[in-house]
Amino acid sequence: MIAIDLNADLGEGTGHDDDLLAIVSSASIACGGHAGDAATIRHILKVCRARQVRAGAHPGYADPKRFGRFRLVMPLAQLLGQIREQLFLVRFIADEVGHPIEYVKLHGALANQTAEELAFAVGIFATIQAMDPKMAVLVLDNSQQVRAAKAVGMPLIREAYADRAYTADGLLVPRSQAGAVIDDVDAVIARCLRLAKSGELVAIDGSVLQSAARSICLHGDTPGAVDLAREVRNALEGEGIAIVANAPEAPDN
Repeated sequence: MIAIDLNADLGEGTGHDDDLLAIVSSASIACGGHAGDAATIRHILKVCRARQVRAGAHPGYADPKRFGRFRLVMPLAQLLGQIREQLFLVRFIADEVGHPIEYVKLHGALANQTAEELAFAVGIFATIQAMDPKMAVLVLDNSQQVRAAKAVGMPLIREAYADRAYTADGLLVPRSQAGAVIDDVDAVIARCLRLAKSGELVAIDGSVLQSAARSICLHGDTPGAVDLAREVRNALEGEGIAIVANAPEAPDN
C-alpha cells in the first residue's frame, strides 16, 4: 500500500490549528521565531499527544513582523543562536507535555536559503545535530537540504508542497512571482495524487520533476486551509493511499 505523510505548519496564529490536527499526520510547530509562543506550543503538543500526531519544530528567522519570509543579514553565530533558542523552547515544553519533537523543518526564508546554499545548509543542520544526534530533518526533496542532511549524517524526511509552484530546477517559485501559490483545489488534489502514485511534480514551466517525497506540506496560513487539507486527505484515501507519518530515511553510513 502507498503511504503518504500529510504535514502542516502550525502555531502561526491562524486560529484553526485544532482543525488541522484532526487531518494531518505530522505537525511542524512554530517555536517563537517567526511566530508562536510557549502557550501555543504547549497546546499543540497536547493535542498531538492525544491524537498521535507526529510533532516537529519549525524554527525560522526571528522576524515576526515579516513572518520570517525575508532573508536577514547577520553573523552566522547570531543566527545559530536564534535557532538554538527556538529548539530549546519547543523541546523543553515537549518534555513537559510528554510528546517528543521528532524532526525539524526550517521556515520561510531560512528554508529557501538552505534549499539553495549547500554550505549554509550544512552549518544549520550541523548545529541541530549537535543538539540532538538522532533528530531528523524535514527537507525539500531534490534541494541542497537533502545533500546537507546526508553530508551531516542526519535522518531525513523528503517533502513536497501541495500548494506551491516549483521552478524547473526543483526549488519553490518565489512568493513575489505570479502563480507561486496554487489556490485551485482541483489542481492541488491532482498534484498530490500524481506525487503519491507516480513520484512526479509538474513545474511552473510545464516540465516534469521526479520526486521521492513521501511527506506533503499543507500550509496552515492559506485561505481555506482546513477545507483544502480535508479534501486532499479524502482524495488520497479514496485512492487507497494511507495517511501515515512515514519513518525518516536512515543517514548514510
